[in-house]
Amino acid sequence: MGHSPSVITFVGHSGSGKTTLIEKLVRELTRRGLRVATIKHAHHDVQLDTPGKDSWRYTQAGAAMSMLVTEGGVQLIDSRVEAREPEQLAQRFLGEADLVLAEGFSHAPGVKIEVLRRECGRPPRCSIEDGLIAIVTDMDEVYPQLPHFKLDDVSGIVDFILMQAGSVSVHPSTGSGRTVDLK
Repeated sequence: MGHSPSVITFVGHSGSGKTTLIEKLVRELTRRGLRVATIKHAHHDVQLDTPGKDSWRYTQAGAAMSMLVTEGGVQLIDSRVEAREPEQLAQRFLGEADLVLAEGFSHAPGVKIEVLRRECGRPPRCSIEDGLIAIVTDMDEVYPQLPHFKLDDVSGIVDFILMQAGSVSVHPSTGSGRTVDLK
């Protein structure tokens, strides 16, 4: 099997700021020379392919997977329902990434960072037993034994993520790769 990037999953209630935080983390991690991929779990059905178009027709005909390649990107449609956890997806499809930030997947195994804000008025989604390793919050009383970060502490969260990830291969814009031990 190929390279399997480190995966950090961000969990939290709707409206807690997960997507905005991940967007900022991706910018900072990329600025530091890492190739970052993201995986988002949607709790509702989303139309992944356009009915009647070629790739949709291939899938309807029985293709296990269908890939659409344009000048602007690549879209892969895989209709199988097994192996949908972030680490399995990262290993299978995102081997070129140094690090994968997943959003959602509260019940999947793996390490998690929860985004929890007092104004949401909800208890945490995950516990330490669920793989919770840190919390981004304005609530000091929640899981005081875990590292806490403020929502705007992007640099501190990135440093923590890189410590958790261990050694990652950094790809400077020159295209040459080098491995950096981040511990």
